[in-house]
Amino acid sequence: MHDVLLVEDDEMIREATRLTLEGRGYTVRAAADGEVGLALFRERHPDVAVLDIMLPRLNGVSLAARIREESGVPVLLISARNDPVDVVMGLEAGADDYVAKPFDGPVLVARIRALLRRAAPAERPSSKGPLRFGDLVFCPVSLEVRLDGRILALTATELKLLREFAASPGMVLTRDLLLERVWDYAWSGDTRVVDVGVKRLRAKIGRERVETVRGVGYKLRG
Repeated sequence: MHDVLLVEDDEMIREATRLTLEGRGYTVRAAADGEVGLALFRERHPDVAVLDIMLPRLNGVSLAARIREESGVPVLLISARNDPVDVVMGLEAGADDYVAKPFDGPVLVARIRALLRRAAPAERPSSKGPLRFGDLVFCPVSLEVRLDGRILALTATELKLLREFAASPGMVLTRDLLLERVWDYAWSGDTRVVDVGVKRLRAKIGRERVETVRGVGYKLRG
């Protein structure tokens, strides 16, 4: 059973979402504003946080950033307007994915399940040695990433994204392929999450390591 933090100021949406998630076996802790949501996060340490963007006292983007400063817990944003600026700001602040209102309950549950799968310990090969890309070293066994000898702290999404690149150095991976393999989209999704995910990964491993292939996708330089 997974513990979900739900922060939504609209009472009807909050209660409907809580009932949907509890009906699927999740334990839900709900809050109506960002400050209470942050306090609940620190108190309960949930498995996943679901945050509305437009929140009183502390908005969802700021709350996502505060959570990311303290934890690698998966964060899912919900946005009423599907405003590109709001969505990108939230993703850049540290959120892993988003859904737009109005959303169907099964869609929200599917996105949460995908986040939890991504955060779960991955299968670790028993024999494959460290992969080296200059001063960047990725060990598939320990899932440890080092840059110039320093261990990097990557979120589950960033780690999975790096694994995909490291498995095919020099090969162009399309945005749709990365959506499917990293974000677990079984259908066409919003490629903005890929672009922001790559941006966040570049900030940690070096912008020059992941090359943009215009109109296609990205590749890791070997």
